[in-house]
Amino acid sequence: MNTLTPRTIKWAIGIIGTLLLAILLAPFTIVPAGNRGVMTTMGKPSEDIYGEGIHFRIPVIQHLHLMDVRIGMREGEGDAASKDLQQVRVKVAVNYHLDPAAAAKAFRDVGQTTEDVVARILDPARPEAFKAVTAQFTAEELITKRTQVREQIAGLLREKMTRHGLVLDEFAIVNFAFSPSFTAAIEAKVNAEQANLKAERDLMRIRVEAEQKVASAKAEAESLRLQRQEVTPDVLALRTIEKWDGHLPQVTGGAVPMMDFAKLGKAATATIK
Repeated sequence: MNTLTPRTIKWAIGIIGTLLLAILLAPFTIVPAGNRGVMTTMGKPSEDIYGEGIHFRIPVIQHLHLMDVRIGMREGEGDAASKDLQQVRVKVAVNYHLDPAAAAKAFRDVGQTTEDVVARILDPARPEAFKAVTAQFTAEELITKRTQVREQIAGLLREKMTRHGLVLDEFAIVNFAFSPSFTAAIEAKVNAEQANLKAERDLMRIRVEAEQKVASAKAEAESLRLQRQEVTPDVLALRTIEKWDGHLPQVTGGAVPMMDFAKLGKAATATIK
């Protein structure tokens, strides 16, 4: 049976100690997906940006700091005043990400994490931007020109964010909320406009119906006029003959009466006229 010699035990202890020391000192570090690394040597950040994967570092002296470059979302709301001095409560949502190429600069100039950068740059810039823009529009225009308002706020935010390495992906106005009295006034105005529009449509319908009746009456009068022009004594005599059943009037005596169809036609014409 083999026994461990003192020398073997020393070798085993040395190997285990080396492994433990390597684990504790961690000469290798990993940048996970969706992040970039910024290496500091004795606290001084490097200009190099480390991508995803395994990287070597000098233990104790160097540290790798992670900066999240994935898309994040920030919501916020606050009070502002419109051009006509109406109180407005605005709620917005912002999608953003840290520009990977600007990770080292943002780490050096703003904060050691992406959250620090967002808290120091985006959070104060957001209410400042929508207050500056809402002051350029009346309360009614904030509703009717919502797209224009959104684009102007996004423009101000983008300008401030870009200087510090943040990229604005999407900006949305979730809601505009006004005072109850102003909301009631807007509803009353909308109802009045709808009632006025309905009245205009009804008036137009009445006019069209009246014009149709006039046109119908004119057509009927013209038809009667043409009919009177076409009725002549000869036509009436012809129609009388067409309707005659061939029987002469019954008389008690004397000669059979003669029918003057010309006179009948003249009489019928006079009657129609």
